[in-house]
Amino acid sequence: MGSEATDRISLVVFGPGGATVEREFTVSFYPTESDGPHGLAMSPDGALLYVTTGHGRPFGNLWKIDPETGRSLGRVELGLFPASLAVSPEGSFAFVANFNLHGDMVPSSISVVSTERMIEVSRLETCTMPHGSRLSSDGRRQYSTCMMDDMLVEVDAWGLGVARHFRLAPGAEAGHAGPPGGADAAGHGAPAHGAAGHGAPGHAHHADMPKAVCSPTWAQPAADDRSVFVACNRSGELVEIDLESWSLVRRIPAAPGIYNVEVTSDGRRLVATNKQDDSVSIFDLASGTEEVRLRTHRRVVHGVVISPDDRYAFITVEGVGSEPGTLEVLDLSAGEFVARVDLPPMSAGVAFWR
Repeated sequence: MGSEATDRISLVVFGPGGATVEREFTVSFYPTESDGPHGLAMSPDGALLYVTTGHGRPFGNLWKIDPETGRSLGRVELGLFPASLAVSPEGSFAFVANFNLHGDMVPSSISVVSTERMIEVSRLETCTMPHGSRLSSDGRRQYSTCMMDDMLVEVDAWGLGVARHFRLAPGAEAGHAGPPGGADAAGHGAPAHGAAGHGAPGHAHHADMPKAVCSPTWAQPAADDRSVFVACNRSGELVEIDLESWSLVRRIPAAPGIYNVEVTSDGRRLVATNKQDDSVSIFDLASGTEEVRLRTHRRVVHGVVISPDDRYAFITVEGVGSEPGTLEVLDLSAGEFVARVDLPPMSAGVAFWR
């Protein structure tokens, strides 16, 4: 887990005795400022940890770290506020959403990084405030959302180009080829992200720009790669898009501020963090129903990762003010929390090691 307030990465061990913090280390380039570790991802073999730090002068970074020792093995400067990231199935590339939380309301990008040499090999312009970077299981397609443009964007991860985009506003759903732009672009709106835990004013809102209706924050391909699920943070919906027809499948009612989502490897369930509701939901994907909604111990729930055996979901909670952050462990079969451990404040990104 990464703590944006303290630049600390925590390793938590969970077993029959509960959850405990085994060790911590710091990820920081500026010793007198907060770098803000945000996104975490492991290499497929578990030998490397990748961490984005959102703050910089003005740009953030992607770090390659030895998870055994916490030692930095490489760093590359990226765009404005690198946030969510995904690593390709063979481990050769990282796809990072440059979220641009504090900057002007202009299109940002996805950075593609060669993980061996830690070099940015491509920067693909997508949309305003891209977030929620996830790859299909074969690594051929990368998905992210546009918080301020009500869009889902698909990147050809092998060809390194924007392949398609999809408008998510209710009643105006439509898929298009190529990158967003021109008449296809939806309206802008005030971000839910900054108000929900980053403590920053975010982008200025312009009176002549209609507010985003969906304000999507996460995209997660289904286990069979036939569809992708999108979290509509503002409207409180889970939207499913068919990838073959590039069309709307369904809109599933969700909790206020649905934020991060992850699907079990068997494709049966989806776990969602609900940032404005201070809760976590378990959805049955066959029926499209919310099976369980549980309140978290503290406020401002953030990230989720599911264990490879689909038994547990690990939830990070940022906390408010001087409160510590929290990791809460959710038993997916029982539908209840079974462990909890305090972390440094503003705990956000989370990854499963082994």
